[in-house]
Amino acid sequence: MASKYDFQDLLYLMTRLRDPEDGCPWDQKQSYASIVPHTLEEAYEVAEAIENEDFANLKEELGDLLFQVVFYSEIAREEQRFSFAEIVDTLVAKLIRRHPHVFPDGTLASRLPPGTRMSDAQIKANWERIKADERQEKVSANDAAQQKTESILDSIAHSLPPLAIAEKLQRKAAHVGFDWPDIDPVFDKLQEEISELKEAWHHLHDPANQQLTQADDAQKQAHIEEELGDILFVCVNLSRFLKVDAGRALAGTNRKFRDRFRFIEAQLEADGKSIHSASLTEMDRLWNRAKGKD
Repeated sequence: MASKYDFQDLLYLMTRLRDPEDGCPWDQKQSYASIVPHTLEEAYEVAEAIENEDFANLKEELGDLLFQVVFYSEIAREEQRFSFAEIVDTLVAKLIRRHPHVFPDGTLASRLPPGTRMSDAQIKANWERIKADERQEKVSANDAAQQKTESILDSIAHSLPPLAIAEKLQRKAAHVGFDWPDIDPVFDKLQEEISELKEAWHHLHDPANQQLTQADDAQKQAHIEEELGDILFVCVNLSRFLKVDAGRALAGTNRKFRDRFRFIEAQLEADGKSIHSASLTEMDRLWNRAKGKD
């Protein structure tokens, strides 16, 4: 039986790909920034495999995502910033520190005495406190940032997808009591924001406002965008109260739309017609048939 490759083989492969003499030309010229789009794509492909319960493909997708980490670490090693071993060491130390309810003595081998366990509320409170301490430790004594009032929202990465940022902002605020008391006011807020968007839209397209300058038009269009953003933010809040992941819900609807539209295309093709020449009435009729098949 042939021996299987291990992690050291992967690290060696990465150094070979980046070798300036006989490495891969594409890999040689990559940088941290140039890899980021590939990293995001691989992360989404992992998520898609999980959503589809495509576990046969998940192994490969996880490997592709792992390769991204190894790629970054190799660039860092070349620049003498840090190594992959240091990434692992930092990660393990951080996870031990953040899980005192599992590693009470701060060592990997330590265990809680049998029958003892923190409550979920205590675990969450500890987690937030430890993360806050970590953020504070990163602030240099001479750093101007030390002069600022630290926000509980500072730890939320700006590079996350907007839906994820909205959900994290709301959860952080709710953790300190800034939240709706129950779901009914959230429904009311959604209706309020929809009404404000309608008002902004009708104001922009009111015949009485047709003499708007280009600057005025751009300003009002920006206002419409702002109102639509408010609606989306409330929808994320609503999903939080419903205990539904907003991103997953939207992904499900995207798949549903794709499947239904493909049904329309297939039915038209079976009738010898093109989607480009079909009327809206025909497509609506087939859309309703597709809904009945769900």
